[in-house]
Amino acid sequence: MSDLDYKNDMKFLENGPWDELYVLTNHWVSDLQFYRDDLKFFKHLIEKYFIWLSKEENLQMIKELKLGLQETNKMVNDLLEKVSKHRNRLGLLVEDANRKDASVIIMEHEHLEEEIIRFVSFFRLNRKETFKLTEYIMESEELSSIMRG
Repeated sequence: MSDLDYKNDMKFLENGPWDELYVLTNHWVSDLQFYRDDLKFFKHLIEKYFIWLSKEENLQMIKELKLGLQETNKMVNDLLEKVSKHRNRLGLLVEDANRKDASVIIMEHEHLEEEIIRFVSFFRLNRKETFKLTEYIMESEELSSIMRG
């Protein structure tokens, strides 16, 4: 989600185009799956390389980092579930544009868009903190020699 500039004029939602929203929602799913995979990588990194930590301060920081990553992972999985359900409802609208629940789906779409924007912001902040903390710990524990070997 490059810049998540999905905040176009939402007026076009009043009567569709449902197929375009369906495609957009597919992009959301793809992007969220990418973020989920990124989180898996961070978890793997922490589990593989930080088992040798010796300083209590660093152990506590890693514990807090893991909690933040778990929270972020829960958020992305929750969003993936919501977006998948939303995509299914949009698929029904593509098949029958006269459905009575179209206005609810429009509101849901707008809400999901806002949720995704908040998530991406949270994710980026968490990712930045992860890199900063990883760099600090590697320097303080001299783990860089372990990672090269």
